[in-house]
Amino acid sequence: MDKWEYRSLTKRIWGWAGVKLDTEEFDDELNELGADGWELVSCFTATGGYGKTREVVAVFKRRKK
Repeated sequence: MDKWEYRSLTKRIWGWAGVKLDTEEFDDELNELGADGWELVSCFTATGGYGKTREVVAVFKRRKK
């Protein structure tokens, strides 16, 4: 039976200046995790109230060694 380990990457995208996500930096982090064998299985936003997105959460898995 396969055993998995999981990891979450959370990026804050809400600041005083409004919604802002550095997609280049986010892509670099996603690519780094992919190179280490992590597979993206889900990506979703978390709200801070009043429907405003505060964070993007990416969930990864890989086979346990």
